[in-house]
Amino acid sequence: MTITAETTTEEKILSAARRIFTKKGFLATTVRDIATEANTNVASVNYYFRSKENLFAFIMDETIKKLFDKIEPVLNDESSSAIEKIEICVGYYIDQLLENPDFPFFMVNEVLAGQTTLPMVEKIKTLTDSVFAKQLYALQADGVMKFHPVNLMWNIAGMIVFPFLVRPRQLEAGYFDAAEFTTMIKERKKLIPIWIAQALKGV
Repeated sequence: MTITAETTTEEKILSAARRIFTKKGFLATTVRDIATEANTNVASVNYYFRSKENLFAFIMDETIKKLFDKIEPVLNDESSSAIEKIEICVGYYIDQLLENPDFPFFMVNEVLAGQTTLPMVEKIKTLTDSVFAKQLYALQADGVMKFHPVNLMWNIAGMIVFPFLVRPRQLEAGYFDAAEFTTMIKERKKLIPIWIAQALKGV
């Protein structure tokens, strides 16, 4: 896409909105907050997005696409095992969060505030209907996995997201610096699938 003055202004607004929504949440954020953060005016925000609600919906749709669209084909691949799918998904999501470490705060804040949208609900349903989910239920039925598959999904999500949620406080406390955090998170790309595979075999 050709970069124009209009595109630059729109991207500034989007970038500012992501930061402000992450920091303050949807309800506490005003259009003026976003305009100030973007170094523009309220009229420009309204010109591009008409309202705070439209801007938030755009960002949520964009976020949902990043969360699900590239992973759906992996989850529905008939030729790969559940563990292979986990390895790919863990690597993808960790890479995404390393690029956007504040993203978990944005999602958690909005879920707790009840700002989840229908597309999010629909995408979660595609996960529960995926080949991956069916593989997990088959492992449970065969006695290989002696716990509910949703527990496994919760564990994977928690192992990926929790370090990013505690990251700011741990950095402030001096437990490690940003470079050490990145190194440890990259280690988790290999460790999480190993832990999950051990859980499947050992429980």
